[in-house]
Amino acid sequence: MKKWFTPALTLLTALSVGLVSNSALAQEKVYRLKLAETWGPNTPILGDASKNMAKLAEEMSNGRLQIRIDSANKHKAPLGVFDMVKSGQYDMGHSASYYWKGKVPNTLYFSAMPFGMMSTEQYAWFYHGGGMELMQEVYAPHNLLSFPGGNSDIQMGGWFQKEIKTIDDLKGLKMRIPGFAGEVMARVGAKPTNIAPGELYTSLERGTIDALEWAGPAFDLRMGFHKIAPYYYTAWQEPGSETQFLVNKRAWDKLPKDLQVILETAFRVAAFDMYTQAIDANANSWASMSEEYPEIQVLEFPPEVLGRLNQEKQTLLEELAAKDPLAKRIIESQRQYLSKVRSWTDISTKAYLNSKQ
Repeated sequence: MKKWFTPALTLLTALSVGLVSNSALAQEKVYRLKLAETWGPNTPILGDASKNMAKLAEEMSNGRLQIRIDSANKHKAPLGVFDMVKSGQYDMGHSASYYWKGKVPNTLYFSAMPFGMMSTEQYAWFYHGGGMELMQEVYAPHNLLSFPGGNSDIQMGGWFQKEIKTIDDLKGLKMRIPGFAGEVMARVGAKPTNIAPGELYTSLERGTIDALEWAGPAFDLRMGFHKIAPYYYTAWQEPGSETQFLVNKRAWDKLPKDLQVILETAFRVAAFDMYTQAIDANANSWASMSEEYPEIQVLEFPPEVLGRLNQEKQTLLEELAAKDPLAKRIIESQRQYLSKVRSWTDISTKAYLNSKQ
C-alpha cells in the first residue's frame, strides 16, 4: 500500500541532504503543464486553490514546473474537465469528483456523502484509511490520477423560494443539487439537475430551477441567491465537500520523480489552504450576511424530512453495492471508517461543543 503522506517528507529530506541543488535545477528542462478548472476566472476560494498550487509547484521546483490555468471562460466546458484531461487536451484539472457520475458512477464517493464524513474525518480516510487507493483504482482505467483538491467544509442545504415543511414539499421541486444528494432527492420525487456555477443565478431567477445548493456563505453571498430565495437551509447533503486535482497519467509519467513529489506536495498544501480559507471566509461572510440581510430565514429541515432522506440514501447504497463489487468495497470502507472515526468525534468535538452550550 502506497503511503500518501510521504511526499512532503521526501522532498524536505532531499533538500536537507543536498540532493536537490538550485544551480543544477536551473539548468534542467522546464515542464509546462496546462490545467482546466470548472470555475470562472474570479471565483474565490475554489479558484484560489489552483493558483496557489501552481505557484507552490513553480517555487518548489525552482521554475522547472510551469502550470497555465484556463478557467471556464477560456475552455468553455466547466463540466467537461474529466474528458479534457482524459484525452490529453489538458494535463491537469481542478473540479469535483461527483460531476462525473454520468460517466463513471464510482467517482461519486470521493466528493461528499450525505450524512457521511465531515471534512476532517474524510481527509483522515483519504490519507490513512485507504481512500486514496480506492480513488486511484476508480480513475486508473481512464488514464487519470485524482488527488484531494481542497474542501469547502460543511455546505449549507441550499436556497429555497418556499419553505419545506414535509417530504411532499420536495416532490416536483426542480433543484440544482449534484452528487449523491441529487440521487437521494430524486428518490423522494424532486427533479435534481446539475448546472455550471456561472449559470446558477439566472437559472434561479428565470424559474428554470426552484431551489439550489451551492456551498456556504462565502460562496453564496456574492452570487446574490438571497435576493431571489429567502429560505436558507442548513446542511445534510455535503458534510465535507472535497474538490479534486485530476492529472493525465501520461503527463504525470513524463515528469521526473522529484517533480512528481513536488507536484503532489503542492496539491496537498493547496488543498489544506483552501479548507482553512473556506472556514475563515464562511465565518466572515456569515457575520456580514446575518447583519446586513436579516430577512434571510435560516431554517433546519424537519426531522421527518431528514429521516426519509437518510433512509433513501441507505437504500441507494445497498442497491449500488449489490450491482458493483468496487462500489461495494468503497461503500464498506467509508462505512467502517465513519463508524470508527465518528466515535472519536462524538467524545471529542461533539462533546466539547455541547459543553459550550
